[in-house]
Amino acid sequence: MDRKALSAAFPVTVPVLMGYLAIGMAFGFMLQAVGYNFIWAFFMSLSIYAGSGQYLGVSLLSTGATLGTVALMTLIINFRHLVYGLSMLEKFRGMGIRKLYMIFSLTDETYALLSSAQAPVGVNPRNFYFAIALLDQSYWILGSVIGAVAGAVIPIDTTGIDFAMTALFVVIAVEQWETYRSHLPAVLGAVATLMSLLLVGAENMLLPALAIIVVALLLLRERLDDKGTQAPQTDGEEDAVC
Repeated sequence: MDRKALSAAFPVTVPVLMGYLAIGMAFGFMLQAVGYNFIWAFFMSLSIYAGSGQYLGVSLLSTGATLGTVALMTLIINFRHLVYGLSMLEKFRGMGIRKLYMIFSLTDETYALLSSAQAPVGVNPRNFYFAIALLDQSYWILGSVIGAVAGAVIPIDTTGIDFAMTALFVVIAVEQWETYRSHLPAVLGAVATLMSLLLVGAENMLLPALAIIVVALLLLRERLDDKGTQAPQTDGEEDAVC
């Protein structure tokens, strides 16, 4: 691991550290509550590493769901990563064997950082991106293990605790809104989600909403590229990033 890249990536990932410790612990609490200890939490976070997917996994484990149900629900929940991956093709180019890990580790939060963070001068960008992904997963693993251990020691009512994931998504959305000049993608996402909700209902809205968003972004790609992406930084913001 490039220590210079790791040192540069850590300050960028601190918001994810705070969020992942919280929602990772919530996942650990939930997993412990249905009878699976910290060892399960560790290996699920190491090998699956999908926040919403792991939250769903707790429910599937507790109900003894079939493999077919698990596969279908996982596809529906994580289908959005197909869109993420397509937008990362250029950034992951030339990363060699590390590209496989970058694909695996592309969570919502890591995607948000990779989309906006810039490697400091003198730091290899590919090493910087890899360090971000690696740090983010380490935070998630740590949080989930702490939660499972604490859940075994302290009796906790986990009702509603899964809302922590939704809260983190809201924080990321606000940060992205403030970072980029063009708010068109966010508006398109909101409109597509609302249309899908009204047309097919809450239980089946995800895939139609994603389909509408993908088509809309493809049709408006040139317009979005022409507008530019990141908002200009003030001198204070530049110092903070450095």
